Amino acid sequence: MKTTPLHALIIDDEAQVRSFIGLVLSSEGWEVSEAESAERAFEMLREQDWSLVLCDVVLGGESGFSVLRRFREELPEKQVVLMTGRGSALDALDATALGAFDYLLKPFGVDELQSLMRAARERVAARPPRGADSRKAGSGSNSSDLELVGRSEVFIEVMKQVGRVAATNLPVLVAGESGTGKEVVARALHRRSRRSARHFVAVNCGAIPSELIESELFGHVRGSFTGATSDRAGLFEEADGGTVFLDEITETTPAFQVKLLRALQEGEIRRVGSNRTQRVDVRVVTASNRDVEGEVKAGRFRQDLFYRLNTVTLRLPPLRERREDIMPLARYFAGRVWSANPAATFSPEAVRLLEHYPWPGNVRELENAVEHAVALCGNVVRPADLPERVRDFRPSQQQEAEAAEEHLPLAGGEWPKLSEIEGRYVARVLAHTGGNKQAAARLLGVDRKTLERMIKRHNLTVQNSARK
Repeated sequence: MKTTPLHALIIDDEAQVRSFIGLVLSSEGWEVSEAESAERAFEMLREQDWSLVLCDVVLGGESGFSVLRRFREELPEKQVVLMTGRGSALDALDATALGAFDYLLKPFGVDELQSLMRAARERVAARPPRGADSRKAGSGSNSSDLELVGRSEVFIEVMKQVGRVAATNLPVLVAGESGTGKEVVARALHRRSRRSARHFVAVNCGAIPSELIESELFGHVRGSFTGATSDRAGLFEEADGGTVFLDEITETTPAFQVKLLRALQEGEIRRVGSNRTQRVDVRVVTASNRDVEGEVKAGRFRQDLFYRLNTVTLRLPPLRERREDIMPLARYFAGRVWSANPAATFSPEAVRLLEHYPWPGNVRELENAVEHAVALCGNVVRPADLPERVRDFRPSQQQEAEAAEEHLPLAGGEWPKLSEIEGRYVARVLAHTGGNKQAAARLLGVDRKTLERMIKRHNLTVQNSARK
């Protein structure tokens, strides 16, 4: 039986991009229409029953985000994909929080588009249309979101997950090393949720004595313990209708974990010393820099509470795994101090030190190091301005060998030809991406065809990968 074709609208001010995407979609059985601007797309809004809209973020007039908002408001069941050649983690977060089906980084290849088309087709078939109020997130980004600076692929993927889960009411466990920005992510979740107009309450469980944490979170009545001279509401009551962020949740005792589990299951709390329960409506976001599953296996954390808390787990990558984000973050932190001197900058030597240091304290340590340097320098941060641990860092033997291969002459004092350097560099990038040509092209800053020519020119072998 012949299937009814699905209709797609491609919005991009570059005709070649529209033509390429249209060709791929047509080969997958889609009926394709094109628009060169957001304004033209708005005219076509109700011309067709669009199953999919692919829109560039940067257009001549209105932006792709305007298209996303308009289509989501008037046709909320439609799937909108934003495309960009200048991706950022914050834009990825905002796009998915506003209801984008996906956020694609240019250049992308045929395989990536085909995979997206199949997912879109399956969603159309499996999900009935939603009401116009099905996804109303909060007011979106604000100034404190700027700490979510990043353009690395791994961080953008995490922010897309944050955006998708923000509008739900599901509990979220944010995992990651100390200093990776777990509370920043928790606040971003809250701001893009339906609870954004109510309180966000952050609690560091490790900083509260174990005998006081129940009272702190659930409150107490007068006379329930020494020093309880009056009734006191807990932080769960303060956050009623909003979000509670429990940082370092693995530092709590098993006795408290039982009471927290009941509060999550029943939506009820009981003040210390009281016989009366009361309803509270809070979304709980938790975080830990420990391996929570390992804590469960060791018997230090309740398994049933773990299952209740980790309906969705977001894993924040350490800074050493997102080195492309080091200098954008450093410039952001410096800018907060240099607000009156926008011309201030970093010397090439300082940049090299910042990018090669392993940052065991992650974003928090980078912030500290940059503020230290800015306090000491004039208009330019130089190596001498950086903390001693950063400027005196020495890479491992393996790192030194890799650096030598990249920057020093070959054995015998002969310098490699430019083509040899290019070949080695392309091979290293392909190895880093596991053979994913799309990701490699993005890191190299070239299009897919150029990368294919490089691979052929240097006779490189590309390892197998699920996504080439």
